[in-house]
Amino acid sequence: MFLFVILTVTVLILCLWINSGSSAPHKVDVVRKVVYSTGKREKKGLHSYLPAAAAEYCVGLWQHYKFMLRIKGDRKTKLGDFRVDRTGGKISISVNGSLNQYAFLVTYLHEVAHLLTWQQHRSKVKPHGPEWQENFRQLMRPMLTTEVFPADVLKPLAAYMQAPAAATASSQPLWIALRAYDEKTNENALFLSQIPDGYKFKFCETVYQKVEVKRTRALCQNMENGRRYLISTAAQVELVA
Repeated sequence: MFLFVILTVTVLILCLWINSGSSAPHKVDVVRKVVYSTGKREKKGLHSYLPAAAAEYCVGLWQHYKFMLRIKGDRKTKLGDFRVDRTGGKISISVNGSLNQYAFLVTYLHEVAHLLTWQQHRSKVKPHGPEWQENFRQLMRPMLTTEVFPADVLKPLAAYMQAPAAATASSQPLWIALRAYDEKTNENALFLSQIPDGYKFKFCETVYQKVEVKRTRALCQNMENGRRYLISTAAQVELVA
């Protein structure tokens, strides 16, 4: 009996040692399962999140720069992010797995451009300054073809890439074109730009009244607390009767 226990513990220790040494430095860390309303399928692997013609290119970047890639759930405040562990120097990039394949690709390259800019300049330049813009353009250039993006996305994307901004949603034509390829979860959804001034709508389970448009955002009044907020005109909302 004692010998059996010793053998069992030895096997367990060997298994733990083997597993701890087998993880690749660029393994995808799926933080939360991404389940879609149609088909309820869980996507696995970076290829599954991208247009087929862009998959090899994006995986190549990932393998070359060896960053930790995390596929996140549907975060409301951001589409992706780039982080550097100041103590260990480890680099990680996250992208929302809920994005459609074209929005995922744009966000992925946006974050890789941050990685290149950090490697070149560390923290000596602005996060979305000229250096990041040039790196983003260089990364996106091979992807600006109809083999990767549909024509209705490619046109506003090419215009946006002339002077890319911190948020993709800041370009209303591009954001609307990208969101058109989302899986339809609400047939009554409209873009805020389609809601006339003075009308009420629901956004993130809260009712607002659209007051006026200010460039790419609309001034809207929260009907619960009376406060006014700026919301992107490319946001998907539901008209309230």
